[in-house]
Amino acid sequence: MNGKPEKVVILGASNKPDRYAYKAFALLLKYGHEPLPVHPTLSEIEGVAVKPDLLSIKGEVDTLTLYVNPTISEPLVDEIISLNPRRVILNPGTESSLLHEKLEAAGIMAEEACTLVLLDTGQF
Repeated sequence: MNGKPEKVVILGASNKPDRYAYKAFALLLKYGHEPLPVHPTLSEIEGVAVKPDLLSIKGEVDTLTLYVNPTISEPLVDEIISLNPRRVILNPGTESSLLHEKLEAAGIMAEEACTLVLLDTGQF
């Protein structure tokens, strides 16, 4: 693992093992990070409490990793900015030039990358 463990919000978390959001959750745990899953209808994933929305997240956030498409993430741009993560990872399929521009303008690093690859290659 690179550096200290991070507090990582997973927007679009899943409790289905075949989903990339679930795989990211599992890898974050494996590498010693603190995943904070966000999903409107799930209550827990593998014993970890799931928050219903971004407004339910309290405290400092190192990374927000997106697993929702732009039709879901773009309307949440103000909530994402108010969360003030150090960076936002736009995983494949979540890319949004609008979101990217607004995050950069707010001083938040926006990175188009795959969380799974970043974790497995020591680049997280």
